[in-house]
Amino acid sequence: MAASGGGLCQEIPYAPIAAPTAGLSVCPGGLCQADALGGVFEALLATEAGRRARPVHILQIGDSHTAGDRITGKMRSALQARFGKAGRGVLPPGVPYAGYAPYQVQVGATGWVSELAALQPPGGTWAQRVGLSGVRATGSGDAVMRFVLDRGAEATNIGICGRALGTGPGLSVEANDTITGLDFNGPEPEGEVCHEILLQQSTTMVRLIPVGRGVLLDSVRLDGIRPGVVLSNLGRVGATLRDLAARDEAIVATELAMWRPSLIVLAFGTNDGFEDGLDPVAYATLLRGQVDRMRRLAPAASLLILGAPEALRSGAAGGCSADGVRAPPPGLAVVRDVQRRVAADMGVAFWDWHGRMGGDCSADRLATVGEPLMRGDRVHFTSAGADWIGGVLSDDLMAAYDGWKAARGGVE
Repeated sequence: MAASGGGLCQEIPYAPIAAPTAGLSVCPGGLCQADALGGVFEALLATEAGRRARPVHILQIGDSHTAGDRITGKMRSALQARFGKAGRGVLPPGVPYAGYAPYQVQVGATGWVSELAALQPPGGTWAQRVGLSGVRATGSGDAVMRFVLDRGAEATNIGICGRALGTGPGLSVEANDTITGLDFNGPEPEGEVCHEILLQQSTTMVRLIPVGRGVLLDSVRLDGIRPGVVLSNLGRVGATLRDLAARDEAIVATELAMWRPSLIVLAFGTNDGFEDGLDPVAYATLLRGQVDRMRRLAPAASLLILGAPEALRSGAAGGCSADGVRAPPPGLAVVRDVQRRVAADMGVAFWDWHGRMGGDCSADRLATVGEPLMRGDRVHFTSAGADWIGGVLSDDLMAAYDGWKAARGGVE
């Protein structure tokens, strides 16, 4: 680059700033009750030993941190690098919101009408008739939904859950030049029906076309019948634990029976903690109820609660941020305390997200480093920050797995 005085300026090469080390935790290695993950660890061990032919399915349900697929995308990449790529997993039907960009798959939809579940409260809305994706898509006529998978994420098994809008097949599934008609009329009116299609060869393209009067879809699963890991992220922006409680029992039961997760990750708490006047007793009762519900509907799955991360609210006098006007809402500490106590009492694994990202006011520190790891709102992570914290979580999980495996003598 030429300087104004005619001399030459030396170009300084770009060097990425080193990510911070994980913060101190109230849990050993970031995970409390790691032994509660024995079920999923057994599945991973069998995969490593070549004794398991089907995927290990990890299902994360949560709020915007989950919906964005940035943190879960890093986890998926790390776990699949070690245990094998077994497909993309469960997705909401169609394009639930503008800017939707999940990893390993491109999704397009024309003619489909997508509806996001109403946030709770209020009760008594159609949100009580939606599955774990928090989305439903209605298609009829010339509507088309497309899923284009990355190489390495090809699908051999297609799972679709939904309800019929009238008599007839309801949906046509196109993959590998093969067309399969699916009937979503169940034994009960408006009852949930889940279909699985096993392909002779894997595919990177799946098209869903409504037939007859059409169909209402709640979820789409795309994975492979092969060893490895599938990690599904089902998140709703703004969701609280009450939104999980509002998901229809019959739909959730039918979905979980088909998905067969080895691990269910509950990633709520940020939006709960921003509510003023949060009642810790009521919140503990709500959390216990959802843990019991997941255990009842998916008895083979291990459970992991991600403790609410640190986040700041603006407009706080004498805040902990560098500018003095931001502080964590009091409810966040209450949520984390309830999550940790309930997890310990019920024998559920708990990950200390708050501690691992640096503890109190770390959201401000991470937002003001040379390459910000959190956005200006001090609530959401940047892409680099999501990659970092997702790596911390996957590293903590693998450290716990390796410790568990070493205690039983390694791979058999």
